[in-house]
Amino acid sequence: MKTIFITGASSGIGRTTAKHFAERGWNVVATMRSPEQESELITLDNVLVLQLDVEKAETIQPALAEAIKHFGKIDVLLNNAGYGTMGLIEVATDEQIRRQFEVNVFGLISMTKAILPHFRSNQNGLLINISSMGGKVTFPTMSLYHSTKFAVEGFSESVSYELASQNIKVKIIEPGAIQTDFGGRSMEFFFNEALTDYKPFTTAFLGKLGEMEKQPDYASPPEIVAETIYQAATDGTSQFRYIVGEDAKMLIHMKETTDEEEYLTNIAQHFS
Repeated sequence: MKTIFITGASSGIGRTTAKHFAERGWNVVATMRSPEQESELITLDNVLVLQLDVEKAETIQPALAEAIKHFGKIDVLLNNAGYGTMGLIEVATDEQIRRQFEVNVFGLISMTKAILPHFRSNQNGLLINISSMGGKVTFPTMSLYHSTKFAVEGFSESVSYELASQNIKVKIIEPGAIQTDFGGRSMEFFFNEALTDYKPFTTAFLGKLGEMEKQPDYASPPEIVAETIYQAATDGTSQFRYIVGEDAKMLIHMKETTDEEEYLTNIAQHFS
């Protein structure tokens, strides 16, 4: 029986993926910042709920050690922990900027470094990193979030070369809009009404975003992402990127096949 280790499993994609793998007979290590608040996952067979906060490096090794002690081996690491930010970069504080990178980038790298000795000793392992269509295409007011996902894309692609020599694979999941609480507790907003120069821009952008969110097919259910992660973990292929959602497929294809100046103009006009 194989084991998957998941960060950020308290909600959204992480939680849904934990249940998805458990239902298919996998051992699941579901980690989260506050496991004492978890009531469902702890009742599932072959699911071990542990405390881990990717912002606190001292919590990583104890969680990995407990998982290996409990299940004997970890086959897949799902780097899922993350959140988004939306707002005007002029308003963002240094703390907000640094935390976005601490969670989405540095935490992911710390988790990767921590598990590599285990994977290397087994001469086998799979890293699955949750990126986003936002690691390929960009939207207004999300510069920090996009920066972190572009970093995840670059890190994952580059590190895959060196890890291949140890029979360790790396894969990326690129979801589009997903029906989770990402826009709620997993999203931080920073706008400032006092900056009136931006008022026409932010009013137009937020209005357009609101219209998009009202569309019935705006977001895909998290189960689609969980199934794609399961596919990536079990298909035995060398496929590197897995795009999830029709919106992500359309936008990424449009960027890859459209003249850059035309593409950037189209995005700017769409949100104006």
